[in-house]
Amino acid sequence: MSSVKQLFSQSVIYGLSTVLPKLLNFLLVFVHTYFFKDASQYGVVNELYAYLTILLIVLTFGLETGFFRFVSKNYDKQVVYSTLFYFLLLTSTLASIFFFVFADSIALSLGTVYDASYVYTLGLIISLDAFMAIPFAKLRSENRPIVFSTIKIFGVAVNILLNVFFYVILSPEQHQQLFPNVNPVYFIFFSNLVQNVLTVLVLLFYAKIPRFNIDFTLLKSILKYSFPLLIAGLAGTANESFDRIFLKYMLPEGTALYQIGIYSANFKLAVLLVLFTQMYRFAAEPFFFNNQGRADSVQVFGKAMKYFVVFCLIIFLFVTFNLPIFKYYIGPNYRSGLYVVPILLIANILNGTFFNLSFWYKLTDKTVYGIKYTVIGASITVISNIILIPLIGFYGAAVSRVVTYGFMNFLSYRDGKKSGLIWFDTTHFKKYSILFITIFTIATVLFFTKPIFAVVFINIALLYFGYYFIKAEKINIPILNRFIKV
Repeated sequence: MSSVKQLFSQSVIYGLSTVLPKLLNFLLVFVHTYFFKDASQYGVVNELYAYLTILLIVLTFGLETGFFRFVSKNYDKQVVYSTLFYFLLLTSTLASIFFFVFADSIALSLGTVYDASYVYTLGLIISLDAFMAIPFAKLRSENRPIVFSTIKIFGVAVNILLNVFFYVILSPEQHQQLFPNVNPVYFIFFSNLVQNVLTVLVLLFYAKIPRFNIDFTLLKSILKYSFPLLIAGLAGTANESFDRIFLKYMLPEGTALYQIGIYSANFKLAVLLVLFTQMYRFAAEPFFFNNQGRADSVQVFGKAMKYFVVFCLIIFLFVTFNLPIFKYYIGPNYRSGLYVVPILLIANILNGTFFNLSFWYKLTDKTVYGIKYTVIGASITVISNIILIPLIGFYGAAVSRVVTYGFMNFLSYRDGKKSGLIWFDTTHFKKYSILFITIFTIATVLFFTKPIFAVVFINIALLYFGYYFIKAEKINIPILNRFIKV
C-alpha cells in the first residue's frame, strides 16, 4: 500500500474517534436545542466553550507537535514522553487551582447570567483536556489508532448518556425537585467533567504513567520549538472562537446571546466536514513527519492534498443540499440561521487546506511563519467581525471566517511555493472539478424549485462521485473495496 493510501486508511480508523463522537454530539444538538427553547441559554454554553477552546491552546503549549517532532529526530521516546507528561501534569494542576480560587471573580466579569460553578467546572475540564494531550500523542506515535479511537469513543459515550439522563429522561419538573438551586445549563458542563475524569483513568491504563524523568535541556528545546506553534495555535483558535465572543459584544445586549445560540446550533450542522478534517489531521501529522525524508515526499504531500480537497467537496455538496432534512435536527426556534451553513462549510474547507499548506514550515523548523500567518489571520478576523457583525449579524461572523482562511491559504501557498515543498497533484482533478460544478448547478436549480428532488438527486449523484473518485485513484479502503474493485 502506498504511503498516501495508508494515510487515508489510517484516517478512516482515526475517524472512529472523531466521526462517531461528533455524530453522537450532533444528536446532543437535537437534545439541547429542543430542551432549551430560549436560544439565549444555549448561547451561554457556547460562549463559555469558546473561551475554553482558546485556553486549551495556552495550556497545551503546542507540545503535541513538539512531541512528534522530537521523537522523529531520534530522541529517546520515553524521555520525551516523561518530560512532557510531568510538565503538563504540573501546569494543569496549577490551572485548576487558579480557576477554583478565582471562579467568583471570573463569573462576575462575564455577566449576571453566569455562575461560579460554571467557571470552576470548566476549569477542571480544560485542565484535564490539556493533561491528556501527550498521552494521546504517544498512542498516535505508536500507530495505535484503534486504542486511541476506543478511548475517545468511550469518553463521549459517557457524556452522551449523562446528557440524555439530564435532558431527556428527567422532566423540567423533576429538575426542580431534584436540583432546586441548579440551573439546567450546568449539567452540560458536569457531564463533560465526568467524561474527562473517566477518560483520563482509561487513557493512563493504556498509555502508562512514565517513570519520573524530566530532561530540562530537552524540555527547553521542545518549548523553544513549540512556542511559535503556541502563538500560531492561539491566533488560529482565536479565528475559530472569536466570532461567538464578538457576537456578544458587537450586538445589542438583549439579542447577543440569542444570536450566539442560533449561530452555534447551525454551526454544528457543518459537523460532517469538521469531523473529516479532524480525523485527517490525526493521521496526517505523524504521516508528514515520518515521510519527510522520502525522495518523492513533495509528490506524496501533493497527492494527499488532492484527496483531501475532493473529499471536502463531496461533503460540502452532501450537507448543503440535504439541509431540508438536517434542519429537523435542531429545534424550530433555531432554524432561522440555516442559510449560514454553506458559508461555514466553505470556511471549514479553507481551514483544512491551510492545515495541509502549513506543513512546509513545520518540516523545515520555520515555525515562525505559523505565527505570521495566524496573527495576520486573527487581525483580519477582528477587523472583519467588527465591520460585518453590526451589518448582518451572525452571517457576518461566517463570512469573516471565509475571508480569514482564504487569505491565510494565499500567504502559506505563496511562501511554500518558494521553498519547493508545495505541489498539487492535478491528475484527474479537471474531471473532478467539472463533475463538482455540474452536480452543484443542477442541485442548486432543484433546491430553489423542488427541494425534495434536490435531496434525491444529490445523494444519487454523490454516490457516483465517490465511486468514480475511489476507482480513478485506486484508493484502498478495506470496507469499501468489498464493493469497489480498484
